[in-house]
Amino acid sequence: MKIPFEPSRSFCYHFARYEAIPEILERPEVAGGEPFRLIDISKLIIDEHLSPAQQATMLKKAHSDREDSVVQIVKFFIPYIARRTEQLIPLGNGMFRLPTESDISDEELDDAAVEEEDADADEFDGSVYAFSFPALVKDAAPFPIKIGMTTGSVEDRVERQCKASATFDNPLILRQWKVARVGAVESAIHNVLRSRGKWRENIPGAEWFDTTVDEIESIIKFISS
Repeated sequence: MKIPFEPSRSFCYHFARYEAIPEILERPEVAGGEPFRLIDISKLIIDEHLSPAQQATMLKKAHSDREDSVVQIVKFFIPYIARRTEQLIPLGNGMFRLPTESDISDEELDDAAVEEEDADADEFDGSVYAFSFPALVKDAAPFPIKIGMTTGSVEDRVERQCKASATFDNPLILRQWKVARVGAVESAIHNVLRSRGKWRENIPGAEWFDTTVDEIESIIKFISS
């Protein structure tokens, strides 16, 4: 899938997801199932498709004076999307491998299908959830909240995520919402909060936003109305 270059963060996301990652997965050193250094293969793919001038193009972050180059943004999105869609398993120190059957449960297969954003996946019902940790919670101001989705048990999903992240506090599930087309709803919430400059992009993990439960709920109500 050839994506025409345009100087935008949206291009960087779509290039990473629909062009770079599929090509990475087809590389012999990846397809064989052995561990590999993702950044090295990512650089090869990026260099094949984007000229030095395109890679060096600077993009301003919304609601901020910060600028990042196209290559920096693409290099961020590739591992972020690969982990989030569970197409690759992180091993630490920049190393990844393909998932095996033992890595993926039936529920996670459903969640992965939802992530694919095709017509069938959009039909999955499930739960959007918001959780944080007690030390981060504030009563009357935004604070870091992870917003995710699952087609199964929210409690099991959050527990599994926190175990994988080696956290040192018990997560606090703030609220969960049963919705139709859960993948599309979750994506819409993320996009609205990103447009408001609330995405915490430079932290371990993904899907964290400086927001409130009321703000999340208002977005869900708007989407569902």
